[in-house]
Amino acid sequence: MGKSFLIKPMLDEIYPVIDYGKGVYLFDMEGKKYLDAASGAVTANIGHGVTEIIEAMLEQAQKVSFVYRSQFTSEAAEKLADKLAEILPGELKWSFFVNSGSEATETAMKMAIQYWQETGVRTKNKILSRWVSYHGITMGALSMSGHPGRRARFVPLLEDFPAINPPYCYRCPYNLEAPSCQYLCAYELETAIKRIGAEQIAAFIAEPIIGAAGGAITPPKEYFKHIKKICEDHDILFIADEVMTGFGRSGTMLACEHWGVVPDIVALGKGMGAGFAPIAAAVASDKVMTPILAGSKSVMSGHTLSANPQSCAVSLAVLEYLEKNEIMKEVDNKGIYLKNQLEKLKTLFHFIGDIRGKGLLLGIEFVQNPNIKQPFPRKSSVTQKIIEIAKDKGLLVYPAGSGIDGVNGDAIIISPPLTITKREIEELVFLLKDTFTAFSKIISTGMDGEH
Repeated sequence: MGKSFLIKPMLDEIYPVIDYGKGVYLFDMEGKKYLDAASGAVTANIGHGVTEIIEAMLEQAQKVSFVYRSQFTSEAAEKLADKLAEILPGELKWSFFVNSGSEATETAMKMAIQYWQETGVRTKNKILSRWVSYHGITMGALSMSGHPGRRARFVPLLEDFPAINPPYCYRCPYNLEAPSCQYLCAYELETAIKRIGAEQIAAFIAEPIIGAAGGAITPPKEYFKHIKKICEDHDILFIADEVMTGFGRSGTMLACEHWGVVPDIVALGKGMGAGFAPIAAAVASDKVMTPILAGSKSVMSGHTLSANPQSCAVSLAVLEYLEKNEIMKEVDNKGIYLKNQLEKLKTLFHFIGDIRGKGLLLGIEFVQNPNIKQPFPRKSSVTQKIIEIAKDKGLLVYPAGSGIDGVNGDAIIISPPLTITKREIEELVFLLKDTFTAFSKIISTGMDGEH
């Protein structure tokens, strides 16, 4: 391949060209096989090259691939909205379809602010969020993100929304353990609300399981019940960012269901189209939509390709595939099996500090000294080194931030397609062990920070 004018993540890096995918595997133009233990970017939830989805894409393409939402609706979009209203918990009924997770969280933010405007409250314009979080790369979504590395270039343009610590039990800011900690990290939200003033705050947004910013940080059992009650007590909406966790990734349709909490608005994406088409959604409850329906009758957001019939048909086919094959029923057992195998690796490699997560969204945090949870020096680029070694061995894993400051820490996410078999899990673990063995040799010869 000659000179490329494609802007890739790293402009001076040469990326393999993928030829095709099948199941949990991708194959490049050189014939090399990769086990996709990251589902791309925690997206290819049902694997690659699924015949039923390809057939649904063709069927819709033969009808119509594009209509503009201010002129028409489509059968595919209507059916998908009906399906989500049927399967999502509580009163989450109203779907606004967009194209990416960033657009979904930004639309959720706008919905929350508009809700209060339509009820006659015009001071509630702030969105509170947590540090060590990631809600997207557009300016509104990035404002809500507590991800210092991704915020750094744009801080002067961003709102100052991150306000509280995450439920990061491995690095508890209070040096306590749940539940004896009394969930102090949750009650930070109440303190922040009192400092800022509830009359200024429209909503609080959080990922049920923290993804790219935290390497599958999973809250203790009662955390979200406390968060939801604090929001309700202070008349603040709760937005769940389920872009990464939705559509069965943790074993339930929404990860929030594990903790018995239903948000006022949920952002969905990634697994919603399972990588076959770009689609995401902000889904609002009856409570949020009631004043809008009685008032302006229009949610102030939208994109040219919102509710695209081609993408909606794909998402509907993905949902039907999940249901027909009862894929979510197996996620918990597969996740437990995989996590147990990772725990065995932890006994072999001293640099594995923590293994966490739920279902098939698992995180591994790396440390220089496990006894004091000391992170590796930033210049050592440990996460990147491990990802490169794994890729060389034919294993794809997902990079994640970690560390209570969101800067000094290394982690990866293991998130294979939900369709992965036991044999494929064992292959994944074998390749990961091989990766860690190779990384151990780098440590033993000393790391100088070079890539």
